[in-house]
Amino acid sequence: MAHILFKVALVLSLMHKNKNLYFMIPYMGYYVIAGVMFLIGMLVSNRLKAKFQEYAQIPLQNGLSGREIAEKMLRDHGIYDVQVISSPGFLSDHYNPDNKTVNLSEDVFQGRSISSAAVAAHECGHAVQHATQYNMLQLRSKLVPAVKIGTSLSQWVILAGLGIMGFGHGNQTILLIGILLFSFSTIFSVVTLPVEYDASNRALAWLNQTNVTTPQEHEKASDALKWAARTYVVAAISSVATLLYYILIFLNRRSND
Repeated sequence: MAHILFKVALVLSLMHKNKNLYFMIPYMGYYVIAGVMFLIGMLVSNRLKAKFQEYAQIPLQNGLSGREIAEKMLRDHGIYDVQVISSPGFLSDHYNPDNKTVNLSEDVFQGRSISSAAVAAHECGHAVQHATQYNMLQLRSKLVPAVKIGTSLSQWVILAGLGIMGFGHGNQTILLIGILLFSFSTIFSVVTLPVEYDASNRALAWLNQTNVTTPQEHEKASDALKWAARTYVVAAISSVATLLYYILIFLNRRSND
């Protein structure tokens, strides 16, 4: 909601300060793109949920639970200092490198389905990345502090730079600082892509090599993880588009000063 209010305040300010319709065309174009990306994101997210729910109804032939699969994958990779624990929520599964835990949602932790196998193996893929010091995961971890600061401050700094928060006609330097702060989250979303795809590739390779899944089950697990990865692709494209939008505002305001 805060993000939506921010965008509304931004476009109203631009319309008030720049009544020339020609000037507003680039911004109108952005909102068309943003709307398209929002719809695509919803479609991909809904498709992902549908896929996981579909494959959650198909039991594994070996009868292993998500917890058992996760523990086996960790052992097979010589990892004994990572715990597999249950966490609340739907598709809330994640690996926490700080306390070395593979957090599986209750359905995945207890489930004995294709979805449970795919998700559990994927999260263990992150644990394997951590253990092997996968360079993109290390880069993403280093970006976290900057992303936290950028996420909490960038929108307010951008508003201040545009003069929406009592700064008169705005300040180009402040606006640029806001854009730089926002860029950290964009870089993070782009770096996340190889991290997620690599974790899925590790998971699928292990599931295949150990015959934890049959060929038919493996195909469905691959399909589920493919749709999960696409949510990150949409998020990255959306973040890049937003960053380019802010840069466009900066360049247009500078050219009009």
